[in-house]
Amino acid sequence: CGEIVGIGGLVGAGRTELMSVIFGDVHKSGGAIELQGKAVDVKEPYQAIAHGIGLIPEDRKNRGLLLDKSVLVNISLSCIKRFCKRGVINKRAEREAVQSYVESLHVKTPGLEQEAQFLSGGNQQKLIVAKWLATDSDILIFDEPTRGIDVGAKYEIYKLMNRLSAQGVGIIMISSELPEIIGMSDRVLVFRGGRVTAELQCEEI
Repeated sequence: CGEIVGIGGLVGAGRTELMSVIFGDVHKSGGAIELQGKAVDVKEPYQAIAHGIGLIPEDRKNRGLLLDKSVLVNISLSCIKRFCKRGVINKRAEREAVQSYVESLHVKTPGLEQEAQFLSGGNQQKLIVAKWLATDSDILIFDEPTRGIDVGAKYEIYKLMNRLSAQGVGIIMISSELPEIIGMSDRVLVFRGGRVTAELQCEEI
């Protein structure tokens, strides 16, 4: 079973910056990143991806999606090599794989050709999750996962996160909403001034 680790603290405390270091967007000035007890070298996003780390950014429209591209492209682009043989894409295998993610994550779309920009905020968020699951990511970083999403869609995202955790996916969640941190987290790290100032377990939260 996976774990949902909440990252709490005020805006500017260094939460997003730390996740950017883990994902390779920002070079670390010190310290080490460990996976399964082993140090890993992450200097670029492609290295984080190779280690099974995916990032669902706060600014999903500009950093998480190709808005003018289809649902099909947004999901399959991250793992297109899986469907290629001698430079030719197996379109049938690509569509079948993407359709399976759309169905399993309950992405509401009229079809795989629908452009991402026409999906609701909640379904755009699911689309980014699907993209990372297609790359076999086993650690997902959610930065403000429900910002700009209506109440019904928030509930869907929470269910999705809990389901992924139950399936063994490790989740790191940055949130400025205290009820979200309290309600969703198995463990909470509190940030202040770029440092962890407290670690709270289940009942302590």
